Amino acid sequence: MTGPSSPLPPASAGAPPLRDRLGRPPGVLRLSLTARCNLACPYCCPDAQDPPELLTLEERVLLVREAAALGFRTLRLTGGEPLLHPGVEALVAALRPLREAAGATRLEAIALTTNGLLLTAERAQRLRQAGLDRLTVSLDGTDGASVARMGGLRGGAAAGDRALATILAALDHARAAGFDPAAGALKLNAVITRGRNDDQLLPLAALARQRGIELRLIEYMDVGNRNGWAPEQVLPAQEMVQRIGERWPLEPVGRSAHGTAARWRYRDGGGSGGPGGSHLAVVASISAPFCGDCNRLRVTADGVAYSCLFAATGLDLKPWLRPGPDPAGLGAALSGQWRARRDRYSEERQEQTLEAAQRPHAEMAYLGG
Repeated sequence: MTGPSSPLPPASAGAPPLRDRLGRPPGVLRLSLTARCNLACPYCCPDAQDPPELLTLEERVLLVREAAALGFRTLRLTGGEPLLHPGVEALVAALRPLREAAGATRLEAIALTTNGLLLTAERAQRLRQAGLDRLTVSLDGTDGASVARMGGLRGGAAAGDRALATILAALDHARAAGFDPAAGALKLNAVITRGRNDDQLLPLAALARQRGIELRLIEYMDVGNRNGWAPEQVLPAQEMVQRIGERWPLEPVGRSAHGTAARWRYRDGGGSGGPGGSHLAVVASISAPFCGDCNRLRVTADGVAYSCLFAATGLDLKPWLRPGPDPAGLGAALSGQWRARRDRYSEERQEQTLEAAQRPHAEMAYLGG
């Protein structure tokens, strides 16, 4: 890990907006709350315990505040499974002043990605009341066997059936708490792996259409070093769209600037209204990388900032948080890391550069996807 002497000096007052070396602006801060998970998905391979020295609530609030001042307008809380962290609601509530701020320090949205197993009706209500804007629930299959297989559950189909029932109930709880799919406040994520759960494409699409929720299909990515990723396991987004389009014809909506997903609309009007009327989204990190306008910074639960999902090392922010907070130093560190950023791993992978092929990656469970 790099230390406090590594960032470039901060931009001076009145300087142009923050940009990295490829001209990309900051936009989304992904903050992991824990590396632990109550599932063992084979594409993630989470840890059984957290790293030492997790950030405190006060340290996370300071980090988000300084990031927002630099132009990070969206916060996504991730894990591991973030609902294993008991202080989620307190953190969201503590960030409310940033949501209500005016001008350059305003945080425009707080989102959270969860597997749904701990999203009870009470928890969904508490999260909404605390100020959470959006929820994304992960589900990689629609029957007990596929849910157990993709979640690494012991107990086979019976365990998968129980988990599936809990996750479907979680979607209902989220909707009842005010996370409206038609407003883009509730979405469904699915990682699709060829030969493992690609038979779930149509059932997942049918489930999302029935429930009026936007489905986001994600290509299996080579994140981390544990998941045994191989190119032949990737089902390209184009093939996903083709398979679903043969059952329910689709028309393209496109990908928004700095977005990860290309969106499609069902011609029959089925499914979710969603932002812009889209109903299906695909994240093609492998087959059609979108590094060119990536605006994401990832911070692990123990305070290490990574400028790319596929990075090998990051910047440890704790020297500016402990033993006492140094807001100016933290802001300068984040600014310097962003201005030095030149990551474009997915494009390099597609170009088959030797550097990309030999580069180790940090683990998915630490970076939160």
